[in-house]
Amino acid sequence: MTSDASYKFTKPFFVLAPMDDVTDTVFRQIINDCAPPDLAFTEFVNVDGLMSPGRHKLLKKLQFVASETALVAQLWGLNPENFKAVADQIASGALAKELGLPKGCNFVGVDLNMGCPAKSEVKNGACAALIKNRPLAKEIIDATREGLAGRLPLSVKTRLGFTEIDLSWLEFLLQQNLDMLTIHGRTRKEMSKVPAHWDVIGEAVKLRDQVCPRTLMVGNGDVESRQQGIDLAKQYNLDGIMIGRGVFHDPFVFSSDSQWSQVSEADRVALYRKHVQLFADTWQPGERNIHTLNKFCKIYINGFDGAKEKREKLMAANSTKELLEQLFTTQVA
Repeated sequence: MTSDASYKFTKPFFVLAPMDDVTDTVFRQIINDCAPPDLAFTEFVNVDGLMSPGRHKLLKKLQFVASETALVAQLWGLNPENFKAVADQIASGALAKELGLPKGCNFVGVDLNMGCPAKSEVKNGACAALIKNRPLAKEIIDATREGLAGRLPLSVKTRLGFTEIDLSWLEFLLQQNLDMLTIHGRTRKEMSKVPAHWDVIGEAVKLRDQVCPRTLMVGNGDVESRQQGIDLAKQYNLDGIMIGRGVFHDPFVFSSDSQWSQVSEADRVALYRKHVQLFADTWQPGERNIHTLNKFCKIYINGFDGAKEKREKLMAANSTKELLEQLFTTQVA
């Protein structure tokens, strides 16, 4: 990997986490308009599916717009050759062209998902299951690097271990000379049921300093404000902080001075309306499930009297047209 293909950020930098059926281009655009992160990840997309006849169904997970200038494509799967092929398509700009982006617009990196704890993915031996299969994990990393051919940086997102904390897994990843390593501070077994182990993330940073000082270290888990992230980065000598579920509490979470708690009911409704309208403008009917918008309803329709009842009514809508009609007629104080 050449130095030109490395990530270069002021420390600490902030990253929007990849979340399936959440961090599509629509939501990323909304967050960018509120308070943009330094870097964002796509939803995670299966390389084996991308290299199959079902490719067209998966491309929407990688869709982005030209204003998204700091976007990393996150990949998962099992076949190293498919990782290599997709990495080449991304690095060459061919995939961005296929998505309809103008010349010069491309992803800024590729990340490998080796941490998703979802039962189906793990059962198939992918994502967090790779913690237990280091030979395959290395094959995937090597194949992806070969496909990138030094044109874009390569990173991995993972967890502290599978059933228990395992620093040898993190040491193994650091030995792969990655450009960036993001650590979610829990094991796969812990899911999100316990507080993130930031002290162990700190131990991983010390390992980085010994094994591969060039690898940027990013911590992830339970961060709900920029200041909290800055404090954690300073305490554990991290290069970056990734925020996932924190955006559900505050779409301005990447701002140094978020005023979300003081935002009026009218403005919250208006922001949700903007989100729904962008969803309607971006996706063809049936291209994405309308009920994915339910995941966002609580972000906006929250923090005021009657919010729960309004959410229940909005979440029962079966089309963006119906949802927008309700939002335009929502009475606000």
